[in-house]
Amino acid sequence: MKTSRATMHDVAALAGVGLSTVSRVVNGDVKVSPAKTLAVENAIRELGYRRNDSARHLRTGAAASIGLLIESIADPFFSLISQAVEEVALSRDSLLLSASSHQDAARARRMVLAFCSRRVDGLIITPSEDQSIDYLRTELTAGVAMVFIDRPVPGLDVDTVLTDNVGGAMSGVEHLIAHGHRRIACITDRAGLYTSSHRIRGYRNALAAAGIPFDPALVYSADDTTDTLAGPLTSMLDAENPPTALFTANNRSTIGALRVMGSRHNRPALVGFDDFELADALSPGVTVVAQDPLAMGRMAAELLFRRLDRDTSPPQTITLGTRLIARGSGEQRP
Repeated sequence: MKTSRATMHDVAALAGVGLSTVSRVVNGDVKVSPAKTLAVENAIRELGYRRNDSARHLRTGAAASIGLLIESIADPFFSLISQAVEEVALSRDSLLLSASSHQDAARARRMVLAFCSRRVDGLIITPSEDQSIDYLRTELTAGVAMVFIDRPVPGLDVDTVLTDNVGGAMSGVEHLIAHGHRRIACITDRAGLYTSSHRIRGYRNALAAAGIPFDPALVYSADDTTDTLAGPLTSMLDAENPPTALFTANNRSTIGALRVMGSRHNRPALVGFDDFELADALSPGVTVVAQDPLAMGRMAAELLFRRLDRDTSPPQTITLGTRLIARGSGEQRP
C-alpha cells in the first residue's frame, strides 16, 4: 500500500516542536537548543523525511539543478569534464543532470529542451558542429544561464571554456620536427569539428615554421573507429614515401592508430593530442599533448555559478594551455 511522503508538519508533530523549529534544524541553524535539535533529528529518522529542495528553490532562489550536455560520457576527456562539474555542483548543494549528444545535433537539441523543461537553473554545453542556435538563443532570452565548453557557438556571446588547440598541436608537431621528422602525417577527428580544424591549423603552422611543405595526402580525417582508420592509415604507411611520424589529433584517433600499427615492425614515431589511460604503460609510452579536462570542467561550472549568483559582467572566453608529456613514442628518430 502506497504511503504519503513525510512532511515538515509530520516531523514537527512527532518531535513536539513548532514548524519553524523543524525548518531551522533542517537548514543547520545552530541557535536551536540541543534538546529540540535531537528531537527533530530523531523524528526525521523515524519518518524518513527528506527536504523538498524544489520548494526550497522557489522560496530562496538558490540554484537547485544544472544541466551538462557533453558529446560522450564514454570518452575519457568528457568523463573528466563531467567529474569536475559534478564536484563543483556538489559543493554548491546543487543537483547535476547530464546527457550525451553522441555527435547528433537533433539529440543535443532534444536534451537541452528536456533540461529546460525541468527548470534547470543553468546549462554547460559541448555544442555539436552543425548545431542550430535558434533554440539556444530562445532559452538564453528566457533567462537560462549557459556556458559552452570545448567549442564555441558562433553568434552567441556566452561564457566559453576552450583549450589552446592551435598552440597545443603546434607543440606536438614541433616536437616531432625537433627529432628529425619531415614526413609527418596528421590523423584527425571529423574534419568540420572546431577542435579538429584548429589542430590541423596548428599542424600546418608548425610545418610552415620549419619550412616543410604541406602535403594533403598526409592528412586524414577519421570517424573515430579503427575500421574506418585501418585502410587509409595502412595505405599511408605502405606508400612509396611513407610518413616517419604521426600526429593524432585526439585520444580516440591515437588509440585507433596504435591498434593499426600494433603488428607492424617499423612503427612511425607518434605524438597524440589528449592523454589517455595506460598511455604511460605501453612500450614505448605514448607522447601526448595533454589537455586539462578537470580544470576545464571546474572553470565552466564556476563561470556558470557566477552567472547564477547574478554576475552581469561581459561574457568571457577562457583558453587553457596544454603541456607536452614525452614518454618515448614521440622521441623516436626517422
